Amino acid sequence: MFDSPADVTERLAAVDYLSDDAISTSVFLAAALGKPLLVEGPAGVGKTQLAKAVAQATGSQLIRLQCYEGLDEARALYEWNYKKQLLRIQATSADDDIFSEEFLLERPLLKAIRAGTPTVLLIDETDKADVEVEGLLLELLSDFQVTIPELGTIAAVRRPYVVLTSNATRELSEALKRRCLYLHIAYPTPERERDIVLSQVPTIRADLAEQLARTVATLRALELKKAPSVAETVDWANTLLALGRADLDEATVAQTLGVVLKHNSDQTRAVKELGLPTA
Repeated sequence: MFDSPADVTERLAAVDYLSDDAISTSVFLAAALGKPLLVEGPAGVGKTQLAKAVAQATGSQLIRLQCYEGLDEARALYEWNYKKQLLRIQATSADDDIFSEEFLLERPLLKAIRAGTPTVLLIDETDKADVEVEGLLLELLSDFQVTIPELGTIAAVRRPYVVLTSNATRELSEALKRRCLYLHIAYPTPERERDIVLSQVPTIRADLAEQLARTVATLRALELKKAPSVAETVDWANTLLALGRADLDEATVAQTLGVVLKHNSDQTRAVKELGLPTA
């Protein structure tokens, strides 16, 4: 997929993802070694976007499994088309096999395993799924195959490039971690976030992007329920352009705080801690 970490950096930049040495090296090694890449870090630092960028940069199909509490095998791997099976039983007296390909409904994991074209499988927010789902993933992550009792073992036609993301809301199992390379993405430095803003919002002035990045860094240093994400910093930049603001002064920060802080308690704290004007 990639010739070197430098190639990763260049190709991700071409699809507007600003990488760094750690990210580029991890992305390269995951491809070179054929290992899943577990990307961990706080919400909103670009973990999901990294998988999307890898797919875009390599011309791969992106298949996404969004994890959540209650996710089960039927939603993650496969299930049987029970209505179609019932109709077949009612329509024939023969002993037709109702557990065959004809009645199988692919879900993201099985779809990725059976894809014959370059594929990036994104298992997003793995830490939100129940522990049982991790057990479901182990066979896929180690052997790139899945087992369906009625059909047997299905090995990957072409190994997908697998990216798992986690916000670290709970500790993932050691068994899952052993099967993956690990990358931690933290909130960017103000300098890096400025560069991200400039790449995503090319019409913004560099000094205003700098102000935004440093203001967001100050907000993240407060004890907030939800720190601003990088995507929200970009939204803030677009907000200032939409309003025609040339400077991020205290009044502008106070008026547009809802773009980056989505809890009233966080806005109240920011107004108090930063000495912002109130309405």
